[in-house]
Amino acid sequence: MKQLQTDVVVVAAGLSGLAAAITAAENGASVIALEKSNTTGGAANMGMGPLGVGSSIQKDQMIALTPGEAFRKHMYFTHYRVDARLVRDYYFKSGETIDWLMDMGVEFVGVQRAFSAPENTRAYSDGEFTWHVCKPLDGGVPGPRAATAMVMKMTERAVELGVEFLYETPAKKIIMEDGTAVGVIATDKNGEDIEVRANSVIICTGGFGDNPKMIKEETEFEFENTIYNFAVPGMKGDGIRMCWEAGAGKEQPIMEIMYQLPDNMNHFILDGAFRQPCLWVNRNGDRFMPEDQIANTTFTGNAIAAQPGKVAYSIFDSRMLKRYKKKGPDIVSHVHPHDLFDHFDEQWNRDIADGYEPITQADTLEELAEKAGIDVDGFMAQIEEYNEMCEARYDEVFEKDRRYMEPIEKGPFYCCRQNVGAYGSLGGVKINHKCQVVTQEAKVIPGLFAAGTDACNIFGDSYPFILSGNTMGFCLNSGRIAAENATADLEEEWDFE
Repeated sequence: MKQLQTDVVVVAAGLSGLAAAITAAENGASVIALEKSNTTGGAANMGMGPLGVGSSIQKDQMIALTPGEAFRKHMYFTHYRVDARLVRDYYFKSGETIDWLMDMGVEFVGVQRAFSAPENTRAYSDGEFTWHVCKPLDGGVPGPRAATAMVMKMTERAVELGVEFLYETPAKKIIMEDGTAVGVIATDKNGEDIEVRANSVIICTGGFGDNPKMIKEETEFEFENTIYNFAVPGMKGDGIRMCWEAGAGKEQPIMEIMYQLPDNMNHFILDGAFRQPCLWVNRNGDRFMPEDQIANTTFTGNAIAAQPGKVAYSIFDSRMLKRYKKKGPDIVSHVHPHDLFDHFDEQWNRDIADGYEPITQADTLEELAEKAGIDVDGFMAQIEEYNEMCEARYDEVFEKDRRYMEPIEKGPFYCCRQNVGAYGSLGGVKINHKCQVVTQEAKVIPGLFAAGTDACNIFGDSYPFILSGNTMGFCLNSGRIAAENATADLEEEWDFE
């Protein structure tokens, strides 16, 4: 077996792993980063940018939110069911981390909130200006994958500092001696085992979004049945499993809920087109939430998960579609193209011809419900009630903003089934505010650290849209915190014999 030694071994080179590797190297440590794939970044390559509070960009834009205010908002949102000290340290570090990224050449187009909401719903839906959106590689309009530019700069910085990347080399076991983590066993691309001995091990493997079995075992969902989450290849929960095997305590993992269409990236125009405050019903034909709230994808995903079959249906008629094409959508997404209705017919007709199952078109409402799998009688009763409220310009049930109270009455009618989605899994490994892995009794396991989504147990049961960019923000800052503590005492000699 090949043997290597280093001060710090980082398991996986996604966003948290890169942050950990760079920070450890900046602190003078020798670093080996093991990566299962042939590139860095992991799920971060699909993202747009991280949270920061107190960055120079925010100060330049006169955004007055302080780390203390962000901390309190976060803790109120989670009802103090999460580690307050870890949350506090994360937010107080996050602004400086944005400046740290800028120092290595990462460019941001500005700072924004995830979405805005009508005034009367703002207390429940709106967010602070915390999302630092990366400037895309091509310099164009930011969208999914904009953060790839950040990943590239971070990788360049890591290489410049001497971090040794071993690609296609997944770790499979943490080496424990006398209750202390002293390294890992990995397998290289040739199938040869490698023993990497280190003073500190930092686990950053990104959760289990690509492990249907673990999703079913650890959550209420079943992959590609009741949830259609992003399944970034290789995210099998390896780091979580290794930590549990090494004695780590367990924090119940959750899925980072939103909603989306099955295979949504190949149906992206429709994925965005139906995220409108039109009529939303469940399988029984009943409305289940005020549709002006659907921009909060976490809350909407939660609501869909509570419906029969964990599905919902968004519906508009031809008159509404004509208006969307002429004036644009009622709710503009920061993720989907702003001109998506210019391309609606092309995508819709292609998907109808291909038999894309989630979408339905019909000339009558009865036919629409029957084809979509909605209870016809329940749906027609709901249509009658809803259209009467639209005529009165007042939603007696959910007090939906009257601007969006448009009747469903002119065929043809368009329906799209909405499914629970997720960006991946969150949490599982129990850590303290230093990102040290601890036992179920909160006793530190020496030498072992965890960062990123493997240990992101700070959201409670729902992603906090009030402070957007939070998952990427936690990955970056927990990676840095873990590495700072892992390299706090580099004078300690380690016996590798």
